[in-house]
Amino acid sequence: MHKIGLIDYGMGNIHSVTKSLKSLGEEIILIKNFNDSKDCKAIILPGVGSFDPAMINLKNTDLITDLKDWINSGKSFLGICLGLQLLFESSDEGIVQGIGILKGKIQKIPNVINQRIPHMGWCQLLPTKPNTLLDLEEFNNWVYFVHSYHAVPDDNNIVAAQVNYGSKKLTAMIENDNLLACQFHPEKSGKTGEKLLRRWLSNIQ
Repeated sequence: MHKIGLIDYGMGNIHSVTKSLKSLGEEIILIKNFNDSKDCKAIILPGVGSFDPAMINLKNTDLITDLKDWINSGKSFLGICLGLQLLFESSDEGIVQGIGILKGKIQKIPNVINQRIPHMGWCQLLPTKPNTLLDLEEFNNWVYFVHSYHAVPDDNNIVAAQVNYGSKKLTAMIENDNLLACQFHPEKSGKTGEKLLRRWLSNIQ
């Protein structure tokens, strides 16, 4: 069992993430101040909602500097949905600067014939490199998405998996050393989500 810190900044899907991790035997510490994180082995930044209000909430709770320090220290980190997008420098959704620990931008999902926005539902993960959650040839994982914006990193080497969106491919997962972030919701993805969370937990130092 690990102590997992869940950042509570008023924009996260706290209940569903907590329930999912507790079902896997983990202890959850809600973090409103990084003094609460001293015994944690990993931190999760969840997120549901819009970019600007989320960044404003993070700034108002003085969590950004400590969050950057945690990631830069090499400790395990997981971002979920909006928690992935906030890691980038900016978003088409708003005007507030992002955390900026990842270079790139969050862009509006492009209009594609016969595809709706938001991109919502169960979709197949397409690994782009071996990573903590997926083998390169592992294509049997269907997970749940709901989003209208997607990550476009400056460095495509940090993209760990994509998802088909009509004729386009969107970023589904980012991995950069100790930083892992998912555009999909593992906590809402049934047995597959549980399997992927177990894999992440098993890699926590």
